[in-house]
Amino acid sequence: MAVSPRARTITPDPSGKVCLWLKNEAGRRGVPLLRSFERWIEAIPELRERHGWTELNILIVGRAAARRFNRTFCGRDYATNVLSFPYDPMPGEHSGLLGDLVICAAVVAKEAREQRKDARDHFAHLTIHGVLHLLGYDHETEPDAQRMEALECEVLARLGIADPY
Repeated sequence: MAVSPRARTITPDPSGKVCLWLKNEAGRRGVPLLRSFERWIEAIPELRERHGWTELNILIVGRAAARRFNRTFCGRDYATNVLSFPYDPMPGEHSGLLGDLVICAAVVAKEAREQRKDARDHFAHLTIHGVLHLLGYDHETEPDAQRMEALECEVLARLGIADPY
């Protein structure tokens, strides 16, 4: 069941605005609403510190689409929980587009069950994780992973969500 995209501009800080677009192609069951995604993104300190306009797109997909995205763009033939696609503006282009997230609802639900986590909390964690990738964070080295995980835990704690690690 395809759900039409929803969008709203949120203001995490008076200095800037974030426009969040959310499209749920996986259906409604178990997928948080736009307001939840907004709340999680508003809690990321780096977005609150940005000046000007920021736009972010989130696509919620099923397992087959997540596998297709992962195979096409990452060369991995399996459905993964979240993929981040940072936007790289053309030379001279002034864009507020941060990038796109693709989140697989089925994988998030399965991981939450296996890890005995609340699915909503897991959606929050993976959304924050994905946005941090869009902001340039990664976990390729141990120091980078520790830095990124610490920030994820800090943001989640601010939201009242337990350490996911």
